[in-house]
Amino acid sequence: VQLVESGGGLVQPGGSLRLSCVASGRAFSMITMGWFRQAPGKEREFLAAINWSNSVRSYADSVKGRFTISRDIAKNTVYLQMNSLKPEDTAVYFCAARPSVGLAREKDDYNYWGQGTQVTVSS
Repeated sequence: VQLVESGGGLVQPGGSLRLSCVASGRAFSMITMGWFRQAPGKEREFLAAINWSNSVRSYADSVKGRFTISRDIAKNTVYLQMNSLKPEDTAVYFCAARPSVGLAREKDDYNYWGQGTQVTVSS
């Protein structure tokens, strides 16, 4: 399974970005997709997860109400819509996948990772 993220960039505080993650290879075998981020000097942090088939979702408290995870089955793509961005949201954002049920929040529970996309929130 290969995961490729896109959509990162520089945005002003209060702005929005939508990240995309395209899955290829044995993408049909993935059951749970997640988004994480990692800021310099910090641990990789869970943001959101979605069950590929029934679209049940889970969010970290730090982003609940501001970020939305969604998926497009036909395009093998998962999205992360980010609104009301803050400077502390600056990080490299990663897409992850696992062939298991359960909206896992630990990075070690995910088997596949994308290369990451940089998001910088600054005026």
